[in-house]
Amino acid sequence: MRTLARALAFGFSIISVSMMSATVVSAARISNPVAVFAGIDKITGRITTFDVYIDETVQYGALQVTPKVCYSRDETEAQRVDGFVEVDEITLDRKIRRIFTGWMFADSPGLNAVEHAIYDVWLTGCKQQSDVPAPDAATN
Repeated sequence: MRTLARALAFGFSIISVSMMSATVVSAARISNPVAVFAGIDKITGRITTFDVYIDETVQYGALQVTPKVCYSRDETEAQRVDGFVEVDEITLDRKIRRIFTGWMFADSPGLNAVEHAIYDVWLTGCKQQSDVPAPDAATN
């Protein structure tokens, strides 16, 4: 019985030491200056893809989309693109109403997409450069 107790104690000490020496490996998040969105106009059925620079606002129909951050992983890792986004609606009486603030995930577009009566918007990716000219820093 003592031998069994010693063996168990020795086994537990090996397990605890091996657990303490385990290293946590995580993919580096890359912060990107451009977020890529897709939107659908439910009236016409037209899907549009558009680039938005971080902290800039782009109007899509009656929605104003402003990405705050857009993260991706390097090419050696499985891509998990996510971004923190604010979306405002311009109402018929020209007032601006916040309809979404939160994280969007490109891998799961249905999880946190903006669903509006006419327009839906979701994050599709992040990138370092865009064909769209960068906003002028002097106008900010």
